[in-house]
Amino acid sequence: MNEEVSKKLELIRQTLRESEVQGVRLRGTDWFAWATAGASNTVLLTAEIGVAEVLVTTEDAWILTDEIEAQRLQDEELPANFKVYVNPWADGAVREAFVRDATGGKIAISDRPISNLEKPLPPSLQNHKRVMMSSELDRYRQVGQKASQAMTEVLKAAKPTWTEYQLAGAGAEALWAKGLHPALTLVAGERRLPLYRHATPTGEQIGRQAMLVFCARGYGLYANLTRFVCFGELSGEQAELHSHVLEVEAVVLNLCQPGTTLDAVYHALAQAYEQHGFPNAIREHHQGGTTGYLAREIVANPTTTDTLAEGIAVAWNPSLAGAKIEDTFVILKDGKLENLTFDPNFPNVEVEGRLRPVPLYN
Repeated sequence: MNEEVSKKLELIRQTLRESEVQGVRLRGTDWFAWATAGASNTVLLTAEIGVAEVLVTTEDAWILTDEIEAQRLQDEELPANFKVYVNPWADGAVREAFVRDATGGKIAISDRPISNLEKPLPPSLQNHKRVMMSSELDRYRQVGQKASQAMTEVLKAAKPTWTEYQLAGAGAEALWAKGLHPALTLVAGERRLPLYRHATPTGEQIGRQAMLVFCARGYGLYANLTRFVCFGELSGEQAELHSHVLEVEAVVLNLCQPGTTLDAVYHALAQAYEQHGFPNAIREHHQGGTTGYLAREIVANPTTTDTLAEGIAVAWNPSLAGAKIEDTFVILKDGKLENLTFDPNFPNVEVEGRLRPVPLYN
């Protein structure tokens, strides 16, 4: 039996008692990974709902899946805390009948309610998902290190004649080679870099510089990071943009303390951009927020009053037209931040006591 899963099952059953419902159904790829201590129900990478779900009642814990998936999941993914219910792949009604029997036909709660017998999960359980246990953090460190190493390998190998597709493809290949899902690989080359914040790759050559962005998923956890590669010196104006972004980011990282609300971070970022002469930057791109089993669990905005706490992971991405910075951090005891995606082999500078990445010159 997995000790982490046992703790989470108790949290779920505590929620059952508090909500006075008969079952919890967890369908999303994020919740499945959380409840199973890092197992995956993903087959189609772009799907938010996987090929199996979790059903927890006061008495039992089940994985519900079909005949196609059951054996592989039992052999390769699932901890022993769960029983497995297998329905014919062509007859989903059989599964629903099983759930009605297991819950006595009463109301259940779910991360993705799909019937009048299901209600949304309460905030208390959602908060449990966002605060990392020590075992989750151990896995997160592995994911972060692998993702950052893959990034370094790819950008050191990159050539200015590569297309954006080639750079994105090399990034995805490097992540797969380390056992990570390339959930997102954004690339902007020299021409497109100042134009678009979310630059999905094209067949255009990258030219003198490029930005590569990863959202890399392992054990259901997301390592988010952004890096730049340059072929030749940056202009003074371009280098200055990167300096501005580093200084803006330092403001937000200094605020990442238990008890800080996300709206406070947002307003501090807006003020920092304005002080650096970019008053519109706060509106040109989202600034990030908390992360974990989603690339962003909560995106900070002017009205997000959610509070940071020990064990919460954050990924901020301050940006200007042509410069950006992003890493995945976790808040430790005494408010210390641990950078989960730091690779000492990538060029870096110290900013307010933290080593932060700068463009790699090839």
